[in-house]
Amino acid sequence: MLLAVAVAGVSLSGPLSAAIAAPALAVAFWRNALAVAALAPAVALRRAPRAELARLARSRRSLLLSLAAGAALAAHFGLWLPSLHLTSVASSVALVTTTPVWTTLLLRLLGHRPPAQVWLGSVISFAGVLCLTGVDLSLSGRALAGDALALGGGVAGSVYVLLGAEVRRTASTTTYTFVCYAATSALLLPVCLLAGASLGGYAPETWLKLLALTAASQFLGHSLLNRVVRGLGPSITSLGMLLETPGALLIAAVWLGQLPPAAAYPGLALILAGLALVIRGERNQPPSRTPTMPPTP
Repeated sequence: MLLAVAVAGVSLSGPLSAAIAAPALAVAFWRNALAVAALAPAVALRRAPRAELARLARSRRSLLLSLAAGAALAAHFGLWLPSLHLTSVASSVALVTTTPVWTTLLLRLLGHRPPAQVWLGSVISFAGVLCLTGVDLSLSGRALAGDALALGGGVAGSVYVLLGAEVRRTASTTTYTFVCYAATSALLLPVCLLAGASLGGYAPETWLKLLALTAASQFLGHSLLNRVVRGLGPSITSLGMLLETPGALLIAAVWLGQLPPAAAYPGLALILAGLALVIRGERNQPPSRTPTMPPTP
């Protein structure tokens, strides 16, 4: 249920981001910075989060992994959002949702042997995304640059999910997301300044949309993904992100009255079938095979 709510939250990201009259990098910065501002009172005024934050600061490994997850999230947003202005939305979405494929490959490099059903489910789900978006990669230099950025965003997203799954073994969602989003904001701020992305002077309507994006996509989306990854594991969580595409189509149908074409339904069926295979494969494997990150030197 929480994964379904998280998918609904991230599905709002595309429509809301497209409607915000602000630079893409600025949108990436503000959605994280506003989330940190909202989490700060919960961390500062409650004894348990303060104590946990102090323990996290004393644990070099957990702190470094949390900061690394924030860097991966900054790379995910910083690469993917600008790609929407360089290549087609279909190509960008299809390439950034390669996250579960990279997650499975990284797990393999860490010594985890995903069952054949996980590999098959990942391939089937990604084929569903290609069918759903009708992706058509262009050969123009501008479009290829956008495709490369979106692909990099997908790789960064898989690193973010894996690092979050490791930190969440011992840290609560509130503490981890506070540190992670703070690191993301701190890294995106100089990027915005160097790129000349305006961070202010917006109309009140733009600020309201930024607040809505933070509430829906950052808290109900990413924060809940960080919560469920502890129980579902990185494979299922990352593959669940593929549902962002049909989720966005459903939101567009309800909100904008844009009904998806008939060709979208087979794609959705493939995504759901692939997700079911991954869930079944992950549940059937022994618990001892759950991967862990190597110790920090």
